[in-house]
Amino acid sequence: MKKELLRISSLLFIFSLFLFPAGNDVLKAQIIEPELERTTRVATKLNDHYKTGYGFNFLMNNFGFGAGFELRRVIAPQTEFMGTIRITGLRDASEQTFTDFFFGQQIVPNKYQRALAFPLMIGVRQRLFARTIQDDFRFFLSLSAGPTAAFSYPYFQDINNNGFRETFVDYFEPVNDMFSGLDKGIWHWGGAGEIKLSLDIGRNFASLSSVEFGYYFYYFPDAIQIMMPNQPVLNPNRRPGESGFIFENGELVLEPFFEPQSFFGSPQITFTFGWLR
Repeated sequence: MKKELLRISSLLFIFSLFLFPAGNDVLKAQIIEPELERTTRVATKLNDHYKTGYGFNFLMNNFGFGAGFELRRVIAPQTEFMGTIRITGLRDASEQTFTDFFFGQQIVPNKYQRALAFPLMIGVRQRLFARTIQDDFRFFLSLSAGPTAAFSYPYFQDINNNGFRETFVDYFEPVNDMFSGLDKGIWHWGGAGEIKLSLDIGRNFASLSSVEFGYYFYYFPDAIQIMMPNQPVLNPNRRPGESGFIFENGELVLEPFFEPQSFFGSPQITFTFGWLR
């Protein structure tokens, strides 16, 4: 019994030391945090790491895919001059591609011509947020413009040259493959431009890895006829067994369909890989 009382009294004594510390000191919790040390970050100058950059572009937009070559040159601490040359597809915004389930052939209804564009552009890239974002992710806003050439050639064999593809049982105009009809192509001249937000990735200033999101556009003063310019006039008085179209002297009666197009625009994503020196 005495041993139990001794143990209890010892525990009470130890507990009292925590509740009533010696002296007149008062326990207080730390409620004031130390002041933050503010540091001023100096933006890294691009020309401290490289002068020139070279890269290959791979792009995707509403016109399809494209590829090109890009040259960059640092002209100010956070500014670059750039020049690009590319080859890209050119399409009408209304195009829809259908694939044959059995043979895999792709058909674009109402398409008249295929087209390829060859823009040559120069522009400026300005770095953004250089003082607040580390060098691993370098943001740029860029503007480019320049001349462009486009080459259009027939999508189908327009045998009677009437601007409409006949697909009747007794008269059928087949679709050309990608390399057929090049000898009947026409060159067009115009301008191109783009505005985009770019992100250069990586602290290693010897290699170039960039992804770009922007808007890309072309303008051709003489316009390009991408879709069929004519369509047949429907026969409102069609009888069973008669054609749904109107014929005169054995020829289809046609009316205007799609207008030639001068302006082509599309959102675009571009990947660039290369090196800096």
